[in-house]
Amino acid sequence: MSRYDYDLFTIGAGSGGVAASRRAAVHGARVAICEGSRVGGTCVIRGCVPKKILMYASQFGEALEDAGAYGWRFGEPSFELAALIAAKNAETERLEGIYRRMLADGGVHLVEGHGRIVDEHTVEVDGRRVTAERILIATGGAVSHPPIEGIELALDSDRLLDLEQLPQHLLVLGAGYIAVEFAGIFRGFGSDVTLAYRADLPLRGFDDDIRRRLAEAMDGRGITLCSGFEPVKLERRGEGYAAIDGEGREILVDAVLAALGRHPNTAGLGLDAVGVKTREKGGAIEVDRFSRSSVASIFAVGDVTDRANLTPVAIAEGRAFADTEFGGREQAVDHSLIATAVFSQPQIATIGLTESDAQARGHRVQVFEAGFRPMKNTISGRQERAYMKVIVDRGDDRVLGAHMIGPDAAEIMQALAVAVSMGACKADLDRTLAVHPTTAEEFVLLRTPRE
Repeated sequence: MSRYDYDLFTIGAGSGGVAASRRAAVHGARVAICEGSRVGGTCVIRGCVPKKILMYASQFGEALEDAGAYGWRFGEPSFELAALIAAKNAETERLEGIYRRMLADGGVHLVEGHGRIVDEHTVEVDGRRVTAERILIATGGAVSHPPIEGIELALDSDRLLDLEQLPQHLLVLGAGYIAVEFAGIFRGFGSDVTLAYRADLPLRGFDDDIRRRLAEAMDGRGITLCSGFEPVKLERRGEGYAAIDGEGREILVDAVLAALGRHPNTAGLGLDAVGVKTREKGGAIEVDRFSRSSVASIFAVGDVTDRANLTPVAIAEGRAFADTEFGGREQAVDHSLIATAVFSQPQIATIGLTESDAQARGHRVQVFEAGFRPMKNTISGRQERAYMKVIVDRGDDRVLGAHMIGPDAAEIMQALAVAVSMGACKADLDRTLAVHPTTAEEFVLLRTPRE
């Protein structure tokens, strides 16, 4: 009989923690998981799922505008943000119930409360101590609040998801996933939106051709882009707010969203006391390829390790951990080739190397690209364009990266990612017959490299 209460105790019932716990239980482990907030974590409760619900809602205005060109006639439409938020809350509550049932049906004991590691095999949850042979940390990430005077006046992405009154003018600070997604969402709702950021283009780290086209598309949708703006102060101005940068420039708005990054959620876990090593900058837990920390009995998966902060990655890491530790077969996640999407408007999706990264790694690069107005836009009169780009190694014809901005980019890239992950060559795309008429077919019709 084990001298521990459980074989595995997981801290954090988000995507990674739930996946790891359920898989470990399948392998016969005695498992418990604790959660100090709502079961489901960032993705289900305050991230991917509610954000995409809002994205869908924001696109109906555009669809109604376009419908007239296709012969449809409606009365004057109106939008109620409070009604949408109520529907979103009902859906996240439904999903949380599903997650709770999955844990219970999988034989995983849920302990409500915040967990803190006391020693290598002990976790304290709101005063109650539980022992386990292995401890898994899956506490995800938290919103970062940079040292800007008055930053407490700004909304963060968590609070914005519960906003029931539509701001007339919203300022979004930042240019990452969250910033560009919410900028598009609230513009779709009818707010005036300003996106302000330090760099020259949004979405640092993405391919430059995609970044430029996103900026053009956002401008075309009426979003004001304010590049080179680094706020040093937020202050109240009557019923609204002012954001002020180091040069004294001011942006006056009704509400401010600070989308200035996230950091590993390690505060209060007691890591220092038990010797779990974390990065000096950011506080991410240092782990090896099998998610082992510097303490033999303690592991970590997901955003808390800051390897690749995406829900499917956290799930894959959690399952690989459980298979390795409880399933008798070593499994490690390959982080070198991960498809991802940004639910901006228009959508962006990508896999593999950007053009500049491929060149920096010494590849002799060929670039194939196509830009066009999607068929739907030709009837409606919208000028917004789609763009696809494939980066190929001249030497062995291997596809190094694929990038897209345009309708259904995420759905298209999911299928293309299978081929790229299998090591597809450009010749493999060339001999694939097109599905016509589609946007996706352009990926297999690219024939002439860019000069």
